Amino acid sequence: MTDNVEIIWRGHSCFELRSSQASVVIDPYLQVPGYGLLDLEADLVLVSHEHDAHNARNRVRLTGREPAVEVEVIDTFHDPQGGKLRGPNKIHVLALAGKRIAHLGDLGHELSQEELARLQNLDVILIPVGGHYTIDAGQAAVLAKAVEPAIIVPMHYRERTAGWDVTSGVQPFLDHFGQVTFHDRASFIVDDTEPGVLVLKNPII
Repeated sequence: MTDNVEIIWRGHSCFELRSSQASVVIDPYLQVPGYGLLDLEADLVLVSHEHDAHNARNRVRLTGREPAVEVEVIDTFHDPQGGKLRGPNKIHVLALAGKRIAHLGDLGHELSQEELARLQNLDVILIPVGGHYTIDAGQAAVLAKAVEPAIIVPMHYRERTAGWDVTSGVQPFLDHFGQVTFHDRASFIVDDTEPGVLVLKNPII
């Protein structure tokens, strides 16, 4: 029997990954325009960088359970100047219940061939697309096409009043792809989802 992996978008860049053997929250935020306060529980919290829109560990209660998950970290930067503008960024690649899932955090630059090679064979990539603080729609599309994950989930973009007003909406990213699914929920089961770009329903809209 397959252990399903559920991925839940909590808004902005915050995602919750759940299987029967582990629960992980990535990049919980303290405050982001348009989003409410987080109140989550998980076995493990991962943070891409120490900005309060991504590192609110106190918004997640730890269960004390030892999670059955492997985590690989790819050290990158929050900007195209080697971190001089906004500091470091960590890409987290998780192996959970037979699935390989990457969360790119606030990646701010194009990746090297070596870094792209470490992102091969992904079932899911969670990728920022809004620009300004991160890679923009075009850069994100190039990266996603180079990596060829089964499922591509955009994050860190502006939607109505949710998100930073200096970032773009999701459409410029979607324009680079033919296969786009607009989901009616803020969560999905990896094994039950068709390959391609998956736009999750904003959890507050």
